[in-house]
Amino acid sequence: MPAIWGKATATLRRSPQFSWVDAIVLLTLAAVIFGIGRTAQQWTGALRPAVEIDLSIRALPKYTLLSLSRGLVAYVLSLLFSLAYGYWAAKDRIAERVLIPILDVLQSIPVLGFLPGVVLALVAAFPRSNIGLELAAILLIFTGQAWNMTFSFYHSVRSIPNDQQEVATIYRFTAWERFRWVELPFSTIGLVWNSMMSMAGGWFFLMISEAFVLGDNDFRLPGLGSYMSVAVARGDTGAMLYAIVAMTAMIVLLDQLLWRPVVVWAEKFRVEEGGADHAQSSWFLSWLRRSQLIGSLVERLKQPSSRDHSRQQRAIRSGPARSRKLGKTVSILLLLALLLGSLLGGYRLFELLRLVSIAQWKQTVFSGLFTLGRVLLATALGTVWTVPVGLAIGLSPRLSQLLQPVIQLLASFPAPMLFPAVTAILAAAGVSLGWGSVVLMLLGTQWYVLFNVIAGAMAVPADLREAAISYHFRRSERLWKLYLPAIFPYLITGWITAAGGAWNASIVSEYVTFNRQVLSTWGLGAQISQAAAAGNFPLLSASVVVMSAMVVAFNRLVWKRFNMLAETRFSLSK
Repeated sequence: MPAIWGKATATLRRSPQFSWVDAIVLLTLAAVIFGIGRTAQQWTGALRPAVEIDLSIRALPKYTLLSLSRGLVAYVLSLLFSLAYGYWAAKDRIAERVLIPILDVLQSIPVLGFLPGVVLALVAAFPRSNIGLELAAILLIFTGQAWNMTFSFYHSVRSIPNDQQEVATIYRFTAWERFRWVELPFSTIGLVWNSMMSMAGGWFFLMISEAFVLGDNDFRLPGLGSYMSVAVARGDTGAMLYAIVAMTAMIVLLDQLLWRPVVVWAEKFRVEEGGADHAQSSWFLSWLRRSQLIGSLVERLKQPSSRDHSRQQRAIRSGPARSRKLGKTVSILLLLALLLGSLLGGYRLFELLRLVSIAQWKQTVFSGLFTLGRVLLATALGTVWTVPVGLAIGLSPRLSQLLQPVIQLLASFPAPMLFPAVTAILAAAGVSLGWGSVVLMLLGTQWYVLFNVIAGAMAVPADLREAAISYHFRRSERLWKLYLPAIFPYLITGWITAAGGAWNASIVSEYVTFNRQVLSTWGLGAQISQAAAAGNFPLLSASVVVMSAMVVAFNRLVWKRFNMLAETRFSLSK
Protein backbone atom coordinates (compact mmCIF):
# COMPACT_ATOMS: atom_id res chain seq x y z
CA MET A 1 0.00 0.00 0.00
CA PRO A 2 2.78 2.58 0.77
CA ALA A 3 4.38 1.77 -2.58
CA ILE A 4 1.13 2.37 -4.41
CA TRP A 5 0.55 5.67 -2.54
CA GLY A 6 4.11 6.79 -3.31
CA LYS A 7 3.73 5.96 -6.99
CA ALA A 8 0.43 7.84 -7.20
CA THR A 9 1.97 10.86 -5.49
CA ALA A 10 4.93 10.87 -7.87
CA THR A 11 2.60 10.63 -10.87
CA LEU A 12 0.52 13.52 -9.52
CA ARG A 13 3.64 15.64 -9.14
CA ARG A 14 4.75 14.94 -12.69
CA SER A 15 1.28 15.56 -14.17
CA PRO A 16 0.76 18.99 -15.73
CA GLN A 17 -2.84 18.78 -14.52
CA PHE A 18 -1.88 19.78 -10.97
CA SER A 19 0.35 22.63 -9.83
CA TRP A 20 1.12 24.74 -6.79
CA VAL A 21 -1.67 27.10 -7.86
CA ASP A 22 -4.13 24.21 -7.60
CA ALA A 23 -2.75 23.35 -4.17
CA ILE A 24 -3.36 26.90 -2.95
CA VAL A 25 -6.86 26.82 -4.45
CA LEU A 26 -7.65 23.63 -2.54
CA LEU A 27 -6.23 25.01 0.70
CA THR A 28 -8.25 28.19 0.25
CA LEU A 29 -11.38 26.18 -0.41
CA ALA A 30 -10.74 24.18 2.76
CA ALA A 31 -10.29 27.41 4.73
CA VAL A 32 -13.53 28.81 3.33
CA ILE A 33 -15.41 25.65 4.27
CA PHE A 34 -13.92 25.82 7.77
CA GLY A 35 -14.93 29.49 8.08
CA ILE A 36 -18.48 28.67 6.94
CA GLY A 37 -18.65 25.95 9.56
CA ARG A 38 -17.51 28.27 12.34
CA THR A 39 -19.92 30.95 11.21
CA ALA A 40 -22.76 28.42 11.18
CA GLN A 41 -21.88 27.50 14.76
CA GLN A 42 -22.17 31.18 15.69
CA TRP A 43 -25.55 31.44 13.99
CA THR A 44 -27.00 28.28 15.54
CA GLY A 45 -25.70 29.00 19.05
CA ALA A 46 -27.95 29.78 21.98
CA LEU A 47 -29.83 33.07 21.72
CA ARG A 48 -27.97 35.99 23.29
CA PRO A 49 -30.08 39.15 22.80
CA ALA A 50 -27.37 41.28 24.45
CA VAL A 51 -23.72 40.65 23.59
CA GLU A 52 -20.81 42.27 25.37
CA ILE A 53 -18.55 43.66 22.65
CA ASP A 54 -14.83 43.26 23.24
CA LEU A 55 -13.04 46.44 22.10
CA SER A 56 -9.58 44.86 22.15
CA ILE A 57 -7.71 44.54 18.87
CA ARG A 58 -7.62 40.73 19.28
CA ALA A 59 -11.36 40.50 18.68
CA LEU A 60 -11.30 42.39 15.37
CA PRO A 61 -10.41 39.49 13.01
CA LYS A 62 -13.35 37.43 14.25
CA TYR A 63 -15.74 40.39 14.13
CA THR A 64 -14.56 41.31 10.62
CA LEU A 65 -15.12 37.75 9.37
CA LEU A 66 -18.64 37.69 10.82
CA SER A 67 -19.56 41.02 9.22
CA LEU A 68 -18.08 39.94 5.88
CA SER A 69 -20.09 36.71 5.91
CA ARG A 70 -23.32 38.62 6.54
CA GLY A 71 -22.53 41.09 3.75
CA LEU A 72 -21.77 38.34 1.20
CA VAL A 73 -24.89 36.33 2.04
CA ALA A 74 -26.97 39.50 1.74
CA TYR A 75 -25.33 40.26 -1.63
CA VAL A 76 -26.20 36.82 -3.03
CA LEU A 77 -29.81 37.33 -1.99
CA SER A 78 -29.76 40.83 -3.50
CA LEU A 79 -28.40 39.56 -6.82
CA LEU A 80 -31.04 36.83 -7.10
CA PHE A 81 -33.76 39.32 -6.17
CA SER A 82 -32.50 41.87 -8.70
CA LEU A 83 -32.44 39.38 -11.57
CA ALA A 84 -35.90 38.02 -10.80
CA TYR A 85 -37.66 41.28 -9.93
CA GLY A 86 -35.95 43.39 -12.61
CA TYR A 87 -36.63 40.80 -15.32
CA TRP A 88 -40.27 40.50 -14.28
CA ALA A 89 -40.80 44.27 -14.33
CA ALA A 90 -39.04 44.69 -17.68
CA LYS A 91 -40.92 41.88 -19.44
CA ASP A 92 -44.47 42.29 -18.16
CA ARG A 93 -45.94 45.73 -18.90
CA ILE A 94 -48.97 45.12 -16.68
CA ALA A 95 -46.87 43.96 -13.74
CA GLU A 96 -44.45 46.83 -14.36
CA ARG A 97 -47.12 49.35 -13.38
CA VAL A 98 -47.27 47.73 -9.94
CA LEU A 99 -43.71 46.50 -9.45
CA ILE A 100 -41.84 49.75 -10.13
CA PRO A 101 -43.93 51.85 -7.71
CA ILE A 102 -43.46 49.11 -5.10
CA LEU A 103 -39.71 49.24 -5.75
CA ASP A 104 -39.83 53.02 -5.30
CA VAL A 105 -41.51 52.51 -1.93
CA LEU A 106 -39.08 49.78 -0.85
CA GLN A 107 -36.00 51.83 -1.65
CA SER A 108 -37.45 54.83 0.17
CA ILE A 109 -38.22 53.00 3.41
CA PRO A 110 -35.23 53.53 5.72
CA VAL A 111 -33.56 50.68 7.54
CA LEU A 112 -35.25 51.70 10.79
CA GLY A 113 -38.57 51.33 8.99
CA PHE A 114 -37.86 47.66 8.25
CA LEU A 115 -36.07 47.01 11.52
CA PRO A 116 -38.80 46.65 14.20
CA GLY A 117 -41.03 44.22 12.32
CA VAL A 118 -38.17 42.19 10.86
CA VAL A 119 -36.27 41.80 14.14
CA LEU A 120 -39.26 41.03 16.34
CA ALA A 121 -40.76 38.57 13.83
CA LEU A 122 -37.52 36.65 13.25
CA VAL A 123 -36.59 36.54 16.93
CA ALA A 124 -40.05 35.14 17.67
CA ALA A 125 -39.65 32.60 14.86
CA PHE A 126 -36.31 31.35 16.30
CA PRO A 127 -36.67 31.83 20.08
CA ARG A 128 -33.85 29.44 21.07
CA SER A 129 -31.00 30.34 18.70
CA ASN A 130 -29.19 33.25 17.07
CA ILE A 131 -30.58 32.42 13.62
CA GLY A 132 -33.38 34.96 13.96
CA LEU A 133 -31.03 37.83 14.83
CA GLU A 134 -28.56 36.79 12.13
CA LEU A 135 -31.27 36.65 9.47
CA ALA A 136 -32.55 40.02 10.63
CA ALA A 137 -29.09 41.57 10.22
CA ILE A 138 -28.71 39.99 6.77
CA LEU A 139 -32.11 41.25 5.62
CA LEU A 140 -31.34 44.73 6.88
CA ILE A 141 -28.05 44.71 4.93
CA PHE A 142 -30.06 43.36 1.97
CA THR A 143 -32.28 46.47 2.09
CA GLY A 144 -29.17 48.59 1.52
CA GLN A 145 -28.01 46.51 -1.44
CA ALA A 146 -30.89 45.29 -3.58
CA TRP A 147 -32.66 48.35 -4.94
CA ASN A 148 -29.99 49.99 -7.10
CA MET A 149 -29.01 46.60 -8.59
CA THR A 150 -32.65 45.95 -9.44
CA PHE A 151 -33.09 49.36 -11.07
CA SER A 152 -29.87 48.86 -13.04
CA PHE A 153 -30.90 45.45 -14.38
CA TYR A 154 -34.43 46.65 -15.17
CA HIS A 155 -33.21 49.68 -17.15
CA SER A 156 -30.58 47.58 -18.96
CA VAL A 157 -33.13 45.00 -20.12
CA ARG A 158 -35.38 47.81 -21.32
CA SER A 159 -32.46 49.38 -23.25
CA ILE A 160 -31.22 46.36 -25.22
CA PRO A 161 -30.45 47.39 -28.84
CA ASN A 162 -33.05 46.41 -31.42
CA ASP A 163 -30.56 44.51 -33.57
CA GLN A 164 -29.77 42.13 -30.69
CA GLN A 165 -33.47 41.60 -30.07
CA GLU A 166 -34.03 40.85 -33.74
CA VAL A 167 -31.21 38.31 -33.84
CA ALA A 168 -32.68 36.50 -30.84
CA THR A 169 -36.07 36.43 -32.56
CA ILE A 170 -34.69 35.20 -35.91
CA TYR A 171 -32.82 32.33 -34.24
CA ARG A 172 -35.91 31.49 -32.15
CA PHE A 173 -34.19 31.83 -28.81
CA THR A 174 -36.15 30.46 -25.91
CA ALA A 175 -36.79 32.74 -22.92
CA TRP A 176 -33.84 31.18 -21.10
CA GLU A 177 -31.52 31.52 -24.11
CA ARG A 178 -32.57 35.13 -24.63
CA PHE A 179 -31.86 35.84 -20.96
CA ARG A 180 -28.52 33.98 -20.98
CA TRP A 181 -27.10 35.16 -24.31
CA VAL A 182 -28.66 38.62 -24.78
CA GLU A 183 -30.19 40.24 -21.71
CA LEU A 184 -27.77 39.20 -18.99
CA PRO A 185 -24.58 39.90 -21.01
CA PHE A 186 -25.86 43.33 -22.07
CA SER A 187 -26.66 44.15 -18.42
CA THR A 188 -23.42 42.81 -16.97
CA ILE A 189 -21.29 45.97 -16.88
CA GLY A 190 -23.97 48.06 -15.19
CA LEU A 191 -24.82 45.19 -12.86
CA VAL A 192 -21.18 44.71 -11.84
CA TRP A 193 -20.60 48.36 -10.99
CA ASN A 194 -23.92 48.58 -9.16
CA SER A 195 -22.99 45.39 -7.29
CA MET A 196 -19.92 47.15 -5.95
CA MET A 197 -22.12 50.06 -4.98
CA SER A 198 -24.56 47.67 -3.36
CA MET A 199 -21.87 46.25 -1.12
CA ALA A 200 -21.01 49.82 -0.18
CA GLY A 201 -24.67 50.50 0.59
CA GLY A 202 -24.80 47.45 2.80
CA TRP A 203 -21.72 48.54 4.75
CA PHE A 204 -23.22 52.02 5.17
CA PHE A 205 -25.79 50.71 7.66
CA LEU A 206 -23.58 48.02 9.19
CA MET A 207 -23.55 49.78 12.57
CA ILE A 208 -27.36 49.82 12.67
CA SER A 209 -27.75 46.28 11.30
CA GLU A 210 -25.54 44.69 13.96
CA ALA A 211 -26.39 46.91 16.94
CA PHE A 212 -30.00 47.96 17.03
CA VAL A 213 -32.13 49.19 19.94
CA LEU A 214 -35.92 48.91 20.04
CA GLY A 215 -37.28 50.65 23.10
CA ASP A 216 -35.88 48.77 26.11
CA ASN A 217 -34.61 45.86 23.99
CA ASP A 218 -30.94 45.87 23.01
CA PHE A 219 -30.34 43.49 20.08
CA ARG A 220 -26.66 43.22 19.30
CA LEU A 221 -24.58 40.80 17.25
CA PRO A 222 -20.79 40.40 17.36
CA GLY A 223 -19.35 42.12 14.31
CA LEU A 224 -17.41 45.06 13.02
CA GLY A 225 -20.49 47.29 12.97
CA SER A 226 -21.35 46.63 16.61
CA TYR A 227 -17.66 47.08 17.52
CA MET A 228 -17.66 50.52 15.91
CA SER A 229 -21.04 51.39 17.40
CA VAL A 230 -19.83 50.68 20.94
CA ALA A 231 -16.55 52.50 20.30
CA VAL A 232 -18.41 55.60 19.09
CA ALA A 233 -20.86 55.50 21.98
CA ARG A 234 -18.00 55.33 24.48
CA GLY A 235 -15.86 57.87 22.65
CA ASP A 236 -12.99 55.35 22.44
CA THR A 237 -10.80 56.91 19.74
CA GLY A 238 -8.30 54.03 19.73
CA ALA A 239 -11.00 51.42 19.13
CA MET A 240 -12.53 53.58 16.37
CA LEU A 241 -9.16 53.73 14.63
CA TYR A 242 -8.77 49.95 14.97
CA ALA A 243 -12.21 49.48 13.38
CA ILE A 244 -11.35 51.84 10.53
CA VAL A 245 -8.13 49.92 9.82
CA ALA A 246 -9.96 46.58 9.91
CA MET A 247 -12.71 47.88 7.62
CA THR A 248 -10.14 49.29 5.21
CA ALA A 249 -8.25 45.99 5.07
CA MET A 250 -11.45 44.04 4.44
CA ILE A 251 -12.53 46.38 1.63
CA VAL A 252 -9.11 46.27 -0.06
CA LEU A 253 -8.99 42.46 0.06
CA LEU A 254 -12.56 42.21 -1.22
CA ASP A 255 -11.71 44.56 -4.06
CA GLN A 256 -8.59 42.68 -5.11
CA LEU A 257 -9.99 39.17 -4.70
CA LEU A 258 -13.54 39.74 -5.96
CA TRP A 259 -14.46 43.03 -7.61
CA ARG A 260 -11.31 43.69 -9.63
CA PRO A 261 -11.40 40.22 -11.27
CA VAL A 262 -15.13 40.60 -11.96
CA VAL A 263 -14.66 44.03 -13.57
CA VAL A 264 -11.92 42.66 -15.84
CA TRP A 265 -14.05 39.64 -16.72
CA ALA A 266 -17.05 41.86 -17.48
CA GLU A 267 -15.04 43.76 -20.12
CA LYS A 268 -15.84 41.03 -22.65
CA PHE A 269 -19.49 42.10 -22.58
CA ARG A 270 -18.82 45.59 -23.94
CA VAL A 271 -21.18 46.33 -26.84
CA GLU A 272 -18.87 47.73 -29.49
CA GLU A 273 -17.10 46.95 -32.71
CA GLY A 274 -13.79 48.59 -31.82
CA GLY A 275 -11.53 47.43 -29.03
CA ALA A 276 -10.44 49.19 -25.90
CA ASP A 277 -7.22 51.15 -26.15
CA HIS A 278 -5.84 49.63 -22.98
CA ALA A 279 -6.80 46.18 -21.74
CA GLN A 280 -7.54 45.98 -18.02
CA SER A 281 -5.97 43.29 -15.89
CA SER A 282 -6.25 41.62 -12.52
CA TRP A 283 -3.36 39.76 -10.93
CA PHE A 284 -5.76 37.49 -9.04
CA LEU A 285 -7.79 36.61 -12.15
CA SER A 286 -4.58 35.87 -14.08
CA TRP A 287 -3.44 33.71 -11.20
CA LEU A 288 -6.74 31.79 -11.11
CA ARG A 289 -6.55 31.15 -14.85
CA ARG A 290 -3.35 29.21 -14.23
CA SER A 291 -5.27 26.67 -12.16
CA GLN A 292 -5.94 23.45 -14.04
CA LEU A 293 -8.69 22.49 -11.59
CA ILE A 294 -10.66 25.68 -12.18
CA GLY A 295 -10.04 25.46 -15.94
CA SER A 296 -11.38 21.90 -16.05
CA LEU A 297 -14.42 22.88 -14.00
CA VAL A 298 -15.18 25.82 -16.30
CA GLU A 299 -14.89 23.61 -19.40
CA ARG A 300 -17.27 21.05 -17.93
CA LEU A 301 -19.79 23.76 -17.11
CA LYS A 302 -19.61 25.10 -20.67
CA GLN A 303 -20.41 21.71 -22.22
CA PRO A 304 -24.18 21.29 -22.61
CA SER A 305 -25.51 18.01 -21.30
CA SER A 306 -27.84 15.75 -23.25
CA ARG A 307 -30.60 16.70 -20.84
CA ASP A 308 -30.13 20.41 -21.66
CA HIS A 309 -30.16 19.59 -25.40
CA SER A 310 -33.40 17.61 -25.16
CA ARG A 311 -34.99 20.36 -23.04
CA GLN A 312 -33.97 22.92 -25.67
CA GLN A 313 -35.48 20.84 -28.45
CA ARG A 314 -38.75 20.49 -26.55
CA ALA A 315 -38.83 24.25 -25.97
CA ILE A 316 -38.29 24.90 -29.69
CA ARG A 317 -41.03 22.46 -30.65
CA SER A 318 -43.45 23.91 -28.13
CA GLY A 319 -43.05 27.32 -29.76
CA PRO A 320 -42.72 30.78 -28.28
CA ALA A 321 -46.49 31.22 -27.93
CA ARG A 322 -46.76 28.46 -25.32
CA SER A 323 -43.80 29.86 -23.39
CA ARG A 324 -45.32 33.35 -23.37
CA LYS A 325 -48.65 31.95 -22.18
CA LEU A 326 -47.02 30.05 -19.33
CA GLY A 327 -44.95 33.09 -18.32
CA LYS A 328 -48.07 35.28 -18.37
CA THR A 329 -49.93 32.86 -16.10
CA VAL A 330 -47.08 32.69 -13.61
CA SER A 331 -46.73 36.48 -13.67
CA ILE A 332 -50.44 36.99 -12.92
CA LEU A 333 -50.36 34.50 -10.03
CA LEU A 334 -47.28 36.12 -8.52
CA LEU A 335 -48.76 39.58 -8.96
CA LEU A 336 -51.97 38.53 -7.20
CA ALA A 337 -49.96 37.05 -4.32
CA LEU A 338 -47.93 40.26 -4.07
CA LEU A 339 -51.06 42.41 -4.04
CA LEU A 340 -52.67 40.19 -1.40
CA GLY A 341 -49.61 40.49 0.81
CA SER A 342 -49.60 44.25 0.31
CA LEU A 343 -53.26 44.48 1.33
CA LEU A 344 -52.66 42.48 4.51
CA GLY A 345 -49.65 44.62 5.36
CA GLY A 346 -51.62 47.77 4.59
CA TYR A 347 -54.38 46.74 6.98
CA ARG A 348 -51.88 46.19 9.82
CA LEU A 349 -50.30 49.54 9.02
CA PHE A 350 -53.67 51.28 9.09
CA GLU A 351 -54.28 49.96 12.61
CA LEU A 352 -51.05 51.62 13.75
CA LEU A 353 -51.65 54.90 11.91
CA ARG A 354 -55.01 55.37 13.64
CA LEU A 355 -53.07 56.13 16.83
CA VAL A 356 -51.25 59.12 15.27
CA SER A 357 -52.74 62.55 16.03
CA ILE A 358 -53.37 65.33 13.51
CA ALA A 359 -50.64 67.46 15.08
CA GLN A 360 -48.15 64.63 14.67
CA TRP A 361 -49.13 64.24 11.00
CA LYS A 362 -48.55 67.96 10.38
CA GLN A 363 -45.17 67.83 12.12
CA THR A 364 -44.20 64.77 10.08
CA VAL A 365 -45.09 66.41 6.75
CA PHE A 366 -43.14 69.60 7.55
CA SER A 367 -40.17 67.48 8.68
CA GLY A 368 -40.34 65.61 5.39
CA LEU A 369 -40.13 68.85 3.40
CA PHE A 370 -36.93 69.83 5.23
CA THR A 371 -35.40 66.43 4.53
CA LEU A 372 -36.51 66.57 0.87
CA GLY A 373 -34.56 69.79 0.42
CA ARG A 374 -31.44 68.23 1.93
CA VAL A 375 -31.81 65.11 -0.26
CA LEU A 376 -32.04 67.15 -3.48
CA LEU A 377 -29.13 69.37 -2.47
CA ALA A 378 -26.93 66.37 -1.62
CA THR A 379 -27.81 64.70 -4.96
CA ALA A 380 -27.03 67.88 -6.91
CA LEU A 381 -23.69 68.42 -5.14
CA GLY A 382 -22.74 64.82 -5.78
CA THR A 383 -23.57 65.13 -9.48
CA VAL A 384 -21.36 68.20 -9.92
CA TRP A 385 -18.14 66.29 -9.30
CA THR A 386 -19.08 62.67 -10.09
CA VAL A 387 -20.03 63.26 -13.75
CA PRO A 388 -16.63 64.63 -14.92
CA VAL A 389 -14.68 62.22 -12.70
CA GLY A 390 -16.84 59.24 -13.71
CA LEU A 391 -16.44 60.05 -17.40
CA ALA A 392 -12.67 60.34 -17.04
CA ILE A 393 -12.45 56.97 -15.27
CA GLY A 394 -14.95 55.13 -17.47
CA LEU A 395 -13.46 56.34 -20.76
CA SER A 396 -9.91 55.47 -19.76
CA PRO A 397 -9.21 51.80 -18.96
CA ARG A 398 -5.83 52.86 -17.55
CA LEU A 399 -7.46 55.27 -15.10
CA SER A 400 -10.12 52.68 -14.28
CA GLN A 401 -7.46 50.15 -13.37
CA LEU A 402 -5.58 52.65 -11.23
CA LEU A 403 -8.50 54.34 -9.50
CA GLN A 404 -11.07 51.57 -9.18
CA PRO A 405 -9.52 50.19 -5.96
CA VAL A 406 -9.43 53.71 -4.53
CA ILE A 407 -13.05 54.58 -5.28
CA GLN A 408 -14.14 51.10 -4.24
CA LEU A 409 -12.44 51.66 -0.88
CA LEU A 410 -13.94 55.12 -0.46
CA ALA A 411 -17.42 54.02 -1.53
CA SER A 412 -17.46 50.83 0.54
CA PHE A 413 -16.24 52.47 3.71
CA PRO A 414 -19.25 53.00 6.03
CA ALA A 415 -19.69 56.76 6.15
CA PRO A 416 -21.32 56.65 9.63
CA MET A 417 -17.90 55.61 10.98
CA LEU A 418 -16.64 59.01 9.84
CA PHE A 419 -19.65 60.97 11.09
CA PRO A 420 -18.19 61.75 14.55
CA ALA A 421 -15.02 63.26 13.06
CA VAL A 422 -16.93 65.12 10.32
CA THR A 423 -19.48 66.39 12.83
CA ALA A 424 -16.69 67.67 15.07
CA ILE A 425 -15.06 69.46 12.12
CA LEU A 426 -18.37 71.03 11.07
CA ALA A 427 -19.08 72.15 14.63
CA ALA A 428 -15.61 73.71 14.90
CA ALA A 429 -16.29 75.55 11.62
CA GLY A 430 -19.58 76.86 12.99
CA VAL A 431 -21.77 74.80 10.61
CA SER A 432 -25.03 73.67 12.17
CA LEU A 433 -26.26 70.10 11.78
CA GLY A 434 -29.09 71.40 9.59
CA TRP A 435 -26.55 72.16 6.85
CA GLY A 436 -23.99 69.65 8.06
CA SER A 437 -26.44 66.79 7.55
CA VAL A 438 -26.26 67.52 3.80
CA VAL A 439 -22.52 66.85 3.94
CA LEU A 440 -23.13 63.66 5.92
CA MET A 441 -25.69 62.48 3.33
CA LEU A 442 -23.24 63.32 0.55
CA LEU A 443 -20.56 61.07 2.07
CA GLY A 444 -22.66 58.01 1.40
CA THR A 445 -24.86 58.82 -1.60
CA GLN A 446 -22.48 60.45 -4.10
CA TRP A 447 -21.03 57.04 -4.98
CA TYR A 448 -24.32 55.85 -6.50
CA VAL A 449 -23.99 58.54 -9.17
CA LEU A 450 -20.26 57.98 -9.67
CA PHE A 451 -20.51 54.21 -10.20
CA ASN A 452 -23.38 54.56 -12.66
CA VAL A 453 -21.56 57.26 -14.62
CA ILE A 454 -18.48 55.02 -14.81
CA ALA A 455 -20.61 52.09 -16.01
CA GLY A 456 -22.28 54.30 -18.62
CA ALA A 457 -18.98 55.69 -19.87
CA MET A 458 -17.52 52.18 -20.17
CA ALA A 459 -20.55 51.13 -22.23
CA VAL A 460 -20.05 53.89 -24.85
CA PRO A 461 -19.14 52.03 -28.07
CA ALA A 462 -15.56 52.58 -29.18
CA ASP A 463 -16.64 53.12 -32.80
CA LEU A 464 -18.70 56.17 -31.77
CA ARG A 465 -15.76 57.56 -29.83
CA GLU A 466 -13.47 57.00 -32.80
CA ALA A 467 -16.00 58.65 -35.14
CA ALA A 468 -16.13 61.72 -32.91
CA ILE A 469 -12.34 61.95 -33.00
CA SER A 470 -12.25 61.40 -36.78
CA TYR A 471 -14.68 64.26 -37.34
CA HIS A 472 -12.53 66.49 -35.12
CA PHE A 473 -15.14 67.07 -32.44
CA ARG A 474 -13.85 69.37 -29.74
CA ARG A 475 -13.91 68.08 -26.17
CA SER A 476 -16.96 70.19 -25.36
CA GLU A 477 -18.76 68.85 -28.43
CA ARG A 478 -17.91 65.25 -27.50
CA LEU A 479 -19.18 65.91 -23.99
CA TRP A 480 -22.54 67.38 -25.00
CA LYS A 481 -23.21 65.42 -28.20
CA LEU A 482 -21.88 61.96 -27.29
CA TYR A 483 -20.87 61.31 -23.69
CA LEU A 484 -23.70 62.98 -21.76
CA PRO A 485 -26.47 61.55 -24.00
CA ALA A 486 -24.83 58.11 -23.85
CA ILE A 487 -24.56 58.03 -20.06
CA PHE A 488 -27.95 59.68 -19.46
CA PRO A 489 -29.87 56.39 -18.84
CA TYR A 490 -27.18 55.35 -16.35
CA LEU A 491 -27.24 58.80 -14.76
CA ILE A 492 -30.98 58.47 -14.17
CA THR A 493 -30.41 55.20 -12.33
CA GLY A 494 -27.69 56.90 -10.31
CA TRP A 495 -29.94 59.83 -9.41
CA ILE A 496 -32.84 57.60 -8.37
CA THR A 497 -30.70 55.36 -6.18
CA ALA A 498 -28.67 58.28 -4.81
CA ALA A 499 -31.84 60.10 -3.79
CA GLY A 500 -33.18 56.91 -2.21
CA GLY A 501 -29.88 56.44 -0.42
CA ALA A 502 -29.98 60.04 0.80
CA TRP A 503 -33.45 59.50 2.25
CA ASN A 504 -32.15 56.43 4.06
CA ALA A 505 -29.01 58.25 5.19
CA SER A 506 -31.13 60.99 6.74
CA ILE A 507 -31.84 58.77 9.75
CA VAL A 508 -28.15 58.82 10.70
CA SER A 509 -27.34 62.26 9.27
CA GLU A 510 -30.00 64.24 11.11
CA TYR A 511 -29.57 62.33 14.39
CA VAL A 512 -25.93 61.77 15.39
CA THR A 513 -24.69 60.12 18.60
CA PHE A 514 -21.10 60.66 19.70
CA ASN A 515 -19.37 60.34 23.06
CA ARG A 516 -22.72 59.92 24.86
CA GLN A 517 -24.05 63.13 23.27
CA VAL A 518 -26.96 63.34 20.84
CA LEU A 519 -27.08 65.97 18.08
CA SER A 520 -30.26 66.33 16.04
CA THR A 521 -31.89 68.74 13.62
CA TRP A 522 -35.38 69.28 12.29
CA GLY A 523 -36.12 66.60 9.73
CA LEU A 524 -37.89 63.35 8.98
CA GLY A 525 -34.76 61.26 9.46
CA ALA A 526 -34.27 62.58 12.99
CA GLN A 527 -37.92 61.93 13.78
CA ILE A 528 -37.61 58.31 12.60
CA SER A 529 -34.49 57.76 14.72
CA GLN A 530 -36.13 59.28 17.80
CA ALA A 531 -39.32 57.24 17.33
CA ALA A 532 -37.33 54.00 16.94
CA ALA A 533 -35.21 54.73 20.02
CA ALA A 534 -38.36 55.43 22.07
CA GLY A 535 -40.25 52.43 20.71
CA ASN A 536 -43.00 54.73 19.38
CA PHE A 537 -44.18 52.44 16.56
CA PRO A 538 -47.23 54.52 15.47
CA LEU A 539 -45.11 57.66 14.94
CA LEU A 540 -42.37 55.56 13.32
CA SER A 541 -44.92 54.10 10.90
CA ALA A 542 -46.36 57.53 10.09
CA SER A 543 -42.87 58.88 9.40
CA VAL A 544 -42.06 55.99 7.08
CA VAL A 545 -45.39 56.42 5.24
CA VAL A 546 -44.75 60.13 4.67
CA MET A 547 -41.20 59.47 3.49
CA SER A 548 -42.40 56.75 1.09
CA ALA A 549 -45.19 58.98 -0.24
CA MET A 550 -42.75 61.84 -0.91
CA VAL A 551 -40.30 59.54 -2.68
CA VAL A 552 -42.97 57.92 -4.84
CA ALA A 553 -44.52 61.28 -5.74
CA PHE A 554 -41.14 62.70 -6.74
CA ASN A 555 -40.31 59.58 -8.73
CA ARG A 556 -43.63 59.72 -10.58
CA LEU A 557 -43.45 63.45 -11.30
CA VAL A 558 -39.72 63.83 -12.06
CA TRP A 559 -37.72 60.63 -12.45
CA LYS A 560 -40.36 58.88 -14.57
CA ARG A 561 -40.26 61.72 -17.10
CA PHE A 562 -36.48 61.50 -17.20
CA ASN A 563 -36.70 57.73 -17.73
CA MET A 564 -39.02 58.18 -20.69
CA LEU A 565 -36.64 60.76 -22.12
CA ALA A 566 -33.71 58.39 -21.68
CA GLU A 567 -35.54 55.53 -23.43
CA THR A 568 -36.93 57.55 -26.33
CA ARG A 569 -34.22 60.11 -27.09
CA PHE A 570 -30.93 59.08 -25.52
CA SER A 571 -30.92 55.31 -25.98
CA LEU A 572 -28.18 53.94 -28.24
CA SER A 573 -30.61 51.30 -29.50
CA LYS A 574 -33.09 53.82 -30.98
